[in-house]
Amino acid sequence: MSRTSSSIEAASMRHADEILSSKGRSFHWARQLLGKKHAERATRLYAFCRHLDDLADEATLRSEALARIASAREDILRGESHDDAISDGIALARECGFGNAPILELLDGAASDLATVHIEDVDELIRYCYRVAGTVGLMMCRVLDVDSPRAYPHAIDLGIAMQLTNICRDVVEDASMGRRYLPASLVGDRSPEELMHPDPATRSDVCRGIAGLLQLAEEYYQSGEAGLSYLPLRARASMLVAARVYHGIGMDLATRGYDCWSRRAMVSMAGKAVISVRALSSQPLKSSFWCKPSSHRSELQSALAGFTRVVAP
Repeated sequence: MSRTSSSIEAASMRHADEILSSKGRSFHWARQLLGKKHAERATRLYAFCRHLDDLADEATLRSEALARIASAREDILRGESHDDAISDGIALARECGFGNAPILELLDGAASDLATVHIEDVDELIRYCYRVAGTVGLMMCRVLDVDSPRAYPHAIDLGIAMQLTNICRDVVEDASMGRRYLPASLVGDRSPEELMHPDPATRSDVCRGIAGLLQLAEEYYQSGEAGLSYLPLRARASMLVAARVYHGIGMDLATRGYDCWSRRAMVSMAGKAVISVRALSSQPLKSSFWCKPSSHRSELQSALAGFTRVVAP
């Protein structure tokens, strides 16, 4: 490798690490448990996926965002790009062998945020969560050198669980961008404005809706954790900690009566340390940490009929 290409890779890695540390603090914390190769790959994957998501969120005009997403799609299908972040994502896909399918689904999820976002029911929400987070779970399987297709449904479920947590945490932030991910079937057909400035009835319905989604997320977390046994040992520990820290965000919401308005739900550094110690001292004592699950609860993905849900070069 030439000094120039080595310098470019080092700079790209530093940039990816800055993105992870500033925008993915839970994952940055859990990454410490990974070996060097997997830590670098996982960091690059996060930066790549975040970049694709930001194509929609950071554009000033909808037309600009759609053009950027269309350009990214063309680059991915062509297998090369002048955009450094996309170019590195293409290289990572080749290196790890996760192919284009989950990347293109992720782009579809980003593009859907540019339309009117008023989720109607839980099935529609699960499909959205798959596109923007379940796909990341699929790609992470190959990043962490997991090649068993039986791991894929569990990886998807863990991504969905985390995205459900995000949605519950970010109700007000999302509403400020004109988006309502809380399904109308749970909270009524309320406008984003009503979510930002709720009357008592709306507040009650939103809190009840958040509680219902966090309860649903529990089922996806359980399935996601059941599949961790497919991972190499250090990766297993890291993903367990990431899952438990993310779960802690939901617990913070629950302890405040599902109040998403007064402050953003979070887990402090001290809280992350406590969660990590508890997880790593208790889970290895359970057979499920070591034994692969006998089956997957297929009903958790009944809304995903027609989606590929595999990774392949």
